[in-house]
Amino acid sequence: MIHDPTPDQDETNDSDESAEAKDGADAAGTLRHRRIRSFVTRAGRVSTGQRRAFDELGPRFVVPYAPQPLDWDAAFGRQAPRVLEIGFGMGGTTAEIASARPADDFLGIEVHAPGVGALLKLIGEQELTNIRVVQHDAVEVLEHMIAADSLDGVHIYFPDPWHKARHHKRRLIQPKFVAQLVSRIKPGGYLHLATDWQNYAEQMLEVLSAEPALENTAGSDYAERPDYRPVTKFERRGLKLGHGVWDLVFKRR
Repeated sequence: MIHDPTPDQDETNDSDESAEAKDGADAAGTLRHRRIRSFVTRAGRVSTGQRRAFDELGPRFVVPYAPQPLDWDAAFGRQAPRVLEIGFGMGGTTAEIASARPADDFLGIEVHAPGVGALLKLIGEQELTNIRVVQHDAVEVLEHMIAADSLDGVHIYFPDPWHKARHHKRRLIQPKFVAQLVSRIKPGGYLHLATDWQNYAEQMLEVLSAEPALENTAGSDYAERPDYRPVTKFERRGLKLGHGVWDLVFKRR
């Protein structure tokens, strides 16, 4: 997921979410707390090209959210290794990896419309057939649409680091989420994370190392960047400025 430039909107979003939760509770006749979201919904501007991609390619490549397990074979029209990507941003990395690995199928999750439109545009330009997209909250997609022991791999690249300590509760990589994520990965499947925020890298390493179903492929340290993950323009610019990037690659036992 692209780093959110306005994390200080936390209080406003908390208010919005509380209102949503109250409405839902009233409708259901129950009272319950709405979970903390790891993202801020931004409208963003969908370009003309992205809108055209939505209209022309969306019906084929966008999978509607549904609270039931996804039929991967039907969605992709074949049987192949399955890789889930959470928060693909503008989709450049997703498209590049899918192009380099045509034998694998990739399901990308992203909540922001411009990113979905951008990836659809790349799919059309590069004539990619092994990508499908779900525009929905990743936690709900994982819970309802991804069956246990069904994934060969998971990619989460540069999720929002929520820089301030009081916002760390919103970080995606938390023990509960990781446990649920691992339950969807096949034994022997992999989980690949990357971040350019050292404090978040340290938290990722701690959380993943504490999950008993995972094994660190790099011993007890960070991994070398796998060849299949391209270096983005944003990342390359940061490296030139001396910023670090940390990859973590774990496998399910």
